[in-house]
Amino acid sequence: MSRRLVTLAAVALGALALAACGQKDAAADKAGQGGVLNLYTARHYDADQKLYDLFAQKTGIEVKRIEGKPDELIARMKAEGANSPADVFIAADAGALWRAQDAGLFQPAASDALDRLIPANLRAPDGQWFGFSRRARVVAYDPAKVKPEEIDDYAKLAAPRFKGKLCVRSGDNVYNLSLVGALIEAWGPERAKQWVEGVVANMARPPEGGDRDQIRAVAAGVCEVALTNSYYFIRMAAGDDAGDRQIAEKLKLGFPSLDGQGSHVNISGGGLAAHAPNRANAVKFLEFLASPEAQAIVSQYNYEYPAVADAAPSPAVAPYADFKANPMSVARYGVHQAQAQSMISAAGWR
Repeated sequence: MSRRLVTLAAVALGALALAACGQKDAAADKAGQGGVLNLYTARHYDADQKLYDLFAQKTGIEVKRIEGKPDELIARMKAEGANSPADVFIAADAGALWRAQDAGLFQPAASDALDRLIPANLRAPDGQWFGFSRRARVVAYDPAKVKPEEIDDYAKLAAPRFKGKLCVRSGDNVYNLSLVGALIEAWGPERAKQWVEGVVANMARPPEGGDRDQIRAVAAGVCEVALTNSYYFIRMAAGDDAGDRQIAEKLKLGFPSLDGQGSHVNISGGGLAAHAPNRANAVKFLEFLASPEAQAIVSQYNYEYPAVADAAPSPAVAPYADFKANPMSVARYGVHQAQAQSMISAAGWR
């Protein structure tokens, strides 16, 4: 057989195999049992494997995942178009979910269970994506140098009191973008711009590293306060690293309020992909993420707050759970994201 015929035969066999898999998956999808779930996820936490294993154990559905940065996955889904194998897209930021929605990559899940379990402010209004865990963007501080009342409002972080005493990660970090998006929603662009300029003026050093690096910088005396997501601090306080535990014991976690309405809260969440080939399995997975078992896993192993109202935080998270969460819809963060990025860049927040 010629090389060309061999190649053509291989392609044909491959096509037959894919078709067989597709028929198998479609049959499983119709039956709602077994089959596969193609997950595109921008979450990269060790705890998530426990979610996939438990879901597979309960349903017989195999989770096949592709991991990447949110914009990489969004670009990939856009390029794949109607042929995309993605069933569910997950991201660790409401702004990223909004960008995927804006690109037409979701479809409504039409799930009564999700509408009932996930609070309205933690999901897209039209059911295209849902938050499954919460994380507050708050302040780690040195109690020997800072009084709690000095950080009880986000506006105070931009005041002259903290000139040269604030640590924060880069301005293009999605958590900072969503925070500034929330400030634009609450205050309007002019006041939010002034806040961003005040934060830049107060930086103790050029932004570097992640949230835990900012917390460690406070402990090292580089700065007095640092913006961080709550679960990074809680992970250090409850984790296996003795040095991190000592740092967390030395510092405190403060929860600033936004206009007296509570602390800024972001989400990890996901939605049903626009061209999901395994739609039933995808909806089943999204509903699983809102189940008591899944909510317990994200709190116990990744130190996030549950999204479901009556789900209790894990023992490690509980000491930090008694705070007032701002009720702003997380869907508003993405709406202002481009403007937030523009004012951050203009202010020199690198």
